[in-house]
Amino acid sequence: MAKADYYETLGVGKNATPNELKSAFRNLARRYHPDVSQEPDAEERFKEINEAYAVLADTEKRAAYDRFGHAGVNGMGGVDFTNVDLSDILGDLFSSFGFGGFGRTRGRNAPRRGEHLQYTLTIEFEESVAGVEKEIVFARDEVCSHCSGNRAEPGTKSVRCETCSGQGEVRQHRQSLFGTITQVTTCPTCIGSGERIETPCRTCSGRGLERVTVKKVVTIPAGVDNGNQIRLPGEGQPGSGGGPRGDLYILVRVLPHKFFRRRNDDIHIDLNVNVAQAALGADVTVPTVDGDEQLPIPAGTQPGKVIKMRGKGIPDVHGSGRRGDQLVLINVVIPSRLSDDQRALFEQLAESLGTEVKPGERGFFDTLKDVLGL
Repeated sequence: MAKADYYETLGVGKNATPNELKSAFRNLARRYHPDVSQEPDAEERFKEINEAYAVLADTEKRAAYDRFGHAGVNGMGGVDFTNVDLSDILGDLFSSFGFGGFGRTRGRNAPRRGEHLQYTLTIEFEESVAGVEKEIVFARDEVCSHCSGNRAEPGTKSVRCETCSGQGEVRQHRQSLFGTITQVTTCPTCIGSGERIETPCRTCSGRGLERVTVKKVVTIPAGVDNGNQIRLPGEGQPGSGGGPRGDLYILVRVLPHKFFRRRNDDIHIDLNVNVAQAALGADVTVPTVDGDEQLPIPAGTQPGKVIKMRGKGIPDVHGSGRRGDQLVLINVVIPSRLSDDQRALFEQLAESLGTEVKPGERGFFDTLKDVLGL
């Protein structure tokens, strides 16, 4: 079977730069390296990927391959993998999977940032428009007040961890295509400290951290939308080794409103008027997020007409001062029951209007689609 084109193997063009070649190899190695891949043909695919990169990363071999194809490379004595420096690429690859041996490893006492936390906050529709301050209550870890984070009961001693010999790490060696690979993991006995606690702290049970309840007032900006997140820096879990705290993310959930519907920064509302108000015109009261407002209904208003109330929508959440509009969709309500007097009046109206009918050019739903941009 003929060999696949090296450029096709790496998924790059023939004008690919060295950085593009390296990036393509790294991405494919993450997928097909036999020590991490679950693909059934991972080993064979990785050999092909490695061979392609070894040729194309060598300027002389690449030039020969571009001119003569695989024959040009074979004529130069085949593919020599030993002259290609893959240490930086493989270091990136294995560090992402927790392997050591191809680069520097993080020291056991190196600062580590604490984990982020998330809190879901539910607010009313009106609160999302105007902005609001809310008190939240959540749980997080703090350095143990009894042992000051040392994990041992005050006055007791710790001893060198026998599992890791005080290194805080345990190493496992595995054979791969590149020889021996060393996998480095945090020691499960001392949790990376290098010391075993003989008498754990009675308050935190040797964790060095205790769970506390935190109350905090959060400012929700005007214009926040459902699903928005607000970041509170440094309000998450504590770091280790002197590392900074993680952050707290407030996930905002906005309850649906009985009348109002949000679309971007505009508010949509349906308004029911009767036949007389639509035909003759009227001043009607319309609810807005700022309170009731008077809205003039022009004479001859048709069902589906949209009347814009400027500046009555949602304020820009970024504080630009811009505000959306409120769009009022007119719905003409036809009475299902009539009194004798009303029937008599409608009969007079029907006689004066005649019985001629003709098709309309556009319907209610066409207008609605235009308004909503569907």
